[in-house]
Amino acid sequence: MSRIPLPTPESMSAAQRQVYENIISGPRGRLVGPLRAAIHNPELAERWQKLGEILRFGTSLPPKLNELAIIVTARRWNSQIEWHIHADAALKAGLGPKAIEALKAAQEPPFEEEAEFVVYEYARQLQQHGAVEPGVYARAVELWGAAGVVELTAVVGYYTMVSMTLNAHEIPMPDDQPPPLDTPMHDGMPALTAMSRAGKWEPAL
Repeated sequence: MSRIPLPTPESMSAAQRQVYENIISGPRGRLVGPLRAAIHNPELAERWQKLGEILRFGTSLPPKLNELAIIVTARRWNSQIEWHIHADAALKAGLGPKAIEALKAAQEPPFEEEAEFVVYEYARQLQQHGAVEPGVYARAVELWGAAGVVELTAVVGYYTMVSMTLNAHEIPMPDDQPPPLDTPMHDGMPALTAMSRAGKWEPAL
């Protein structure tokens, strides 16, 4: 159960209802996840959903790589709704099922392309260490240019905010789905998941 009340269309103010209509008429199609909390402040929710729309649907990165960055973030933060939505989106975008299952288990993923390896290590390092190794950063720039690296960083940052919102307010899973991720514990509290470092990229033989 959510720690805060979650407005329904029937209980929304006029300003909230306008944002709600903007959300359901866009590519998301429904009010789900962190926007259920953000809509308590309609202006925040409106700007939030526009930023999220760009970072999910409008970056220069291939959708498969965008979704990979999102599920790395979801796994790091044990973000159940985020994983539930975006693991399926990553699979549909072409990310290999073995890589997704390994990420779910917080194990080293078997990637099929170097670009997947770079996105994983970029997102993992940024969240686990607060910085990115020079070699990984340089390769990301070579692959996607300055704009792509800025977008990748923004995706990780945005979905970290999403994870914090979902976790802090205990937003429930959509459609009564069970939580998909195991959450590590430390001193009686949930702990961030330690992500396995990927080995040196080598093409599969």
